[in-house]
Amino acid sequence: MKKLLSLVFALAMTATFVTTTEAGIKISGDAQVRPRGEFTETKVNGTETQSNDELYWLYRLRLKIAADLGEGFFAKALLANHSAGWFATIGDPKGPITIYPGNRTKEIFPSDLSAFGVSQMYFGRMMKCCHYVVGWLPANSFNNPIYDLAVYPSQPLGIPYFLLGNDRVFGLNYGSKVGPGELNASILVLDDFLKDIDGFLKDEYVLHLMYKTNIGNVTIDPQVLAALTDVNLFSMGYDDVAPITLGTNVVIPAGDTKFTLGGFYTFCDDSGVDYDGYLLRVKAENGPVRAWLDYSSMDDDSFSGSDEYDNMYIWAQYNWKVHESSMGSLTLSPTVRYLATDRNDGAVEYQRLRTEIWANVSF
Repeated sequence: MKKLLSLVFALAMTATFVTTTEAGIKISGDAQVRPRGEFTETKVNGTETQSNDELYWLYRLRLKIAADLGEGFFAKALLANHSAGWFATIGDPKGPITIYPGNRTKEIFPSDLSAFGVSQMYFGRMMKCCHYVVGWLPANSFNNPIYDLAVYPSQPLGIPYFLLGNDRVFGLNYGSKVGPGELNASILVLDDFLKDIDGFLKDEYVLHLMYKTNIGNVTIDPQVLAALTDVNLFSMGYDDVAPITLGTNVVIPAGDTKFTLGGFYTFCDDSGVDYDGYLLRVKAENGPVRAWLDYSSMDDDSFSGSDEYDNMYIWAQYNWKVHESSMGSLTLSPTVRYLATDRNDGAVEYQRLRTEIWANVSF
């Protein structure tokens, strides 16, 4: 009987494998453990008001599913924990993870992996000259800070959209070859949890346009992210406004090193809200080394007020490939991240240093 059951189980597994292979379904993913030392300090008018040193143990698991449906049709999904950056923590840190500074505090507490579920889900079709995709789309905000500046204009540094928005946005994307490059247009639906408006089109809609092309061996991607309806700028506490953000990344290869220069500008003058700001990025990648420097500034004259925000961010990382094979890889990445913010010429200063070691398995 045991031999018969074993044979039935083996045949069932073989049938499942064959069906999955014929359907073009691929399953991959990654798991990461990240010990973090975090050191923060807050000063008000030059006097230290708060400091904190903590050791955190973070971990995450992400599963990626991709299905090739033939004739260019495809479907993809990312399964992960729904907390900030898809990470869970061992033990609770002191207080919530917050956006700093800002008029409102968005609280995100750590959790375990019990909230594991669908984080991204999208499908579409890739054709010779164009493509379309719909669903929960990856925003690529880790390499493109336009979402950071648009959603968190007073403090867009430290990849906040990647961490707090889990690098996703719901909408429809259409791309087509135009001239020497590719034009991408996306209609996106933002969160509606703060609004209380009657009517059919009460959600928050934005338009993202990007044209990516090469000039010699230099790649540029001029783009604009504009509100089509009133949206709520949660990080600033402003409701029913229509900000516009625009800029470009410039990728310059130089031998074994790749440089990326980024410049983005955001502004809003609507319903008593009046602000403008910018973000500049200088990034270099060479083999296992990745580092960048960000600087941002914002002037906020909303409701006859006057606030000025200045921020600096440094990221430095070394990726050591411990093991690599056709089955997967193990990478250790010592990482240093430093954030310094200043509000109103030293009225409120905040510094945060994070020293981390990423232990990441990809499979």
